[in-house]
Amino acid sequence: MTQKWLGLRAALLSLALCGLVLGTWSLATSGSGAPVKMDPEYAKLMGATATHGKSAMPGPAEVGAKLWQHVKDPFYDKGTNDKGIGIQLAYSIARVGLGYLLAVAVAIPIGFLIGMSPLIGRALDPFIQVMKPISPLAWMPLALYTIKDSSISAIFVIFICSLWPMLINTAFGVANVRRDWLNVAKTLEMGPGRTAWRVILPAAAPTILTGMRISIGIAWLVIVAAEMLVGGTGIGYFVWNEWNNLSITNVIAAILFIGVVGMALDQLMAWLQRLVAYAD
Repeated sequence: MTQKWLGLRAALLSLALCGLVLGTWSLATSGSGAPVKMDPEYAKLMGATATHGKSAMPGPAEVGAKLWQHVKDPFYDKGTNDKGIGIQLAYSIARVGLGYLLAVAVAIPIGFLIGMSPLIGRALDPFIQVMKPISPLAWMPLALYTIKDSSISAIFVIFICSLWPMLINTAFGVANVRRDWLNVAKTLEMGPGRTAWRVILPAAAPTILTGMRISIGIAWLVIVAAEMLVGGTGIGYFVWNEWNNLSITNVIAAILFIGVVGMALDQLMAWLQRLVAYAD
């Protein structure tokens, strides 16, 4: 009963905070105050007026109407620069998924090697410490020059940014498996492969999944910036294209969609963490 009451209070508080934000936003863009001096043509493009002091920033009602318009027809395709928000998000999610899965395939085995072998860990540590701080977007020019394909280059950047949190967390989780469990495996004469699969992996799984959860969040952040650079398709390109069209309403709507998808990806990883915890 206490947990239910706590959940209800949290939900009510969230609704109150949402109402406060929407109310403040509505007041800030309602047009009260001194007239805004603005070029008439620019004001027309921005959806504002140069004489009545109306804010150039759209209000919640305008953004809500635009969100509903996107939700009603998310998969329309009217040409290169006019695709529905569902298509743009699908391209971004596909790139993130491919780059992320490639990072999983590389980071977890290498993390196991580092965690199980202090020698390999020390040998690879200088390379990891040098490569880890490099911004993923710094790799984009090199990727575009060598791969010569903007979409594959974006996937490569997602691979790079997803790699390090998973690798480091996997190595940490494997290295910190309880010694007595490993001693039992030795007593039972289990080989390295079986020990890794039957003992180390279950013990390190929560830490590995934490790294995977961090990585998916970083990957979703980076894909938006990467698509702004490479153009073509994707939610990042959509944001940049709508900014070039001076459609601030569409930019805000896209930002909200980005947040919702990012939350969904994070909750998916949180569900996997809980699943592993219950299995243990």
